[in-house]
Amino acid sequence: MKEIFLDDDFDVEDASSKINEIMSRWSIRLLDINGPSWVIYSQDMEVKYLFFFEVDFNDIETRIKLEDLKLNVIHHIESLKDDTAYRDNMINSVFLD
Repeated sequence: MKEIFLDDDFDVEDASSKINEIMSRWSIRLLDINGPSWVIYSQDMEVKYLFFFEVDFNDIETRIKLEDLKLNVIHHIESLKDDTAYRDNMINSVFLD
């Protein structure tokens, strides 16, 4: 498993490109978006990548960037027209304290 840590200064386009490149691989099945942890699973449901966003979820600008990133990635996954899927739980009260 490869871990990638991103802070408040992450670039949406760069992060989108990295995640989209990974999601385009035939061996990838699922992107699980769960607040600060975005986990990418293989076809065998083994964790392959963990993108961990070390960000302040209370900061509105950061949340907008995360939403933009999420929409970019979801749009890409839906364009793949294969069995690649995503699960979205971006904003949960647990992450907003």
